[in-house]
Amino acid sequence: MISLKNLKKILTAFLLILTLGFVEIATNSQIAIADTATTPATATAAEVFTTNCAGCHINGSNIIRRGKNLKQKALKKYGMDSIANISNLVTNGKGIMPAYKDRLSEQQIIDVSAYVLSQAETDWK
Repeated sequence: MISLKNLKKILTAFLLILTLGFVEIATNSQIAIADTATTPATATAAEVFTTNCAGCHINGSNIIRRGKNLKQKALKKYGMDSIANISNLVTNGKGIMPAYKDRLSEQQIIDVSAYVLSQAETDWK
């Protein structure tokens, strides 16, 4: 039979382990939240944009279809004013815009989508 003194030690150890587990979970959750932030890794996102998008969308314009540019007004008009919607378009393409799912990683697509939104907010300056 377990004595009251030993039971207290066991419960104390259990609570300590449980507390440390919660601290670990909370710490890892904060890291995960930071990793999925919508702020792009600017240098990388800018490079991805320059390499893959600027051919048609230099400075947020569109050399093929003027109205389908990456300026804030056009993004809102066409429902492309969220990272999710831009990411979907970049991933799957639409009309004459090619799909990039086989050329860019999922993270690169998210980063370049966030980059487009951040540039649109500053009117590509």
